[in-house]
Amino acid sequence: MDAVAIDRFARCIAASKRVRWDIETDVIRGRRFDPASKFLPDGLTLANRLTCLNPRERRYFSQVQGRIYANMFGLVERFISAKVLELSRDHWFGDQTALEALIRFGDEELKHQALFRRVETLISEAMPDGYSFPWDPNEVAALVLSKSSWAVLALTLHIELFTQSHYRESIREDAELSELARDVFLFHWKEECQHAIMDELEWRRVDSGTSAEQRDLAVDELIELIGAVDAIATAQATADSRHFSATCGRQFDGAATAEVRQTLLDAYRLQFILSGARHPHFAAALASMTSEAQLGRIHDAIRRLSPVPASYAA
Repeated sequence: MDAVAIDRFARCIAASKRVRWDIETDVIRGRRFDPASKFLPDGLTLANRLTCLNPRERRYFSQVQGRIYANMFGLVERFISAKVLELSRDHWFGDQTALEALIRFGDEELKHQALFRRVETLISEAMPDGYSFPWDPNEVAALVLSKSSWAVLALTLHIELFTQSHYRESIREDAELSELARDVFLFHWKEECQHAIMDELEWRRVDSGTSAEQRDLAVDELIELIGAVDAIATAQATADSRHFSATCGRQFDGAATAEVRQTLLDAYRLQFILSGARHPHFAAALASMTSEAQLGRIHDAIRRLSPVPASYAA
């Protein structure tokens, strides 16, 4: 491993020690979610599109999405922590700075899973019954981890980067957001900043030992993983539109119901696929490790999911 990579891992360790936090002492602090506040900003929920909703209903729309947003992080971090610990084996008898950094990374991802389980318990106290998030984290992780490390690390960097941009550009700026929700994503962001650096270091290390043929297959696997994320987003949008319509306090006609479902689907695709794919750092890293034809295949797959304008307000 070169000196630049070792130095970057060392910096991640120092940052990890500096920002280390505890779920109850630092994040939750005995608080509950306030139903009078939003749980996710309008720039991510696309709630302002829905002219059929009044302000109270838009707030509830944000709460439904905030719950899914937190649960999706708990879901994907199951495979991320497993992959990081698997990759750490490559450093057992090599650079111990990289090994320590990756072990810390895995430990923090386990803590994040616990945080989002705690968040789900608290949100369930503030919201109506009937919510469903049926995805088994182990089944999803097994599917993702059946793909090459190249593809998994590409997906992981994409996730870590959109986590950061959502917090910096949207979540921390919304004065109407629940203080507890803002703090959950603040403390999550503090550790994800280091994780994104290590994701890219490991992705480039794996890429350096990948043949042209293997990389071409890995590109197809990344496209499959993007499709799997979209399948979850599509099914969840359908379930959430039914839940929202049944619990928001009034009945919707067919047109309004369809508008709610489409907005949820567009919002979930924006949150979990498009905002990461459009992140400048992810785009540059991906372009540096793929051919023009391979990059074109990825872009074509993403464009098929993309009714949301590139200039979305996140």
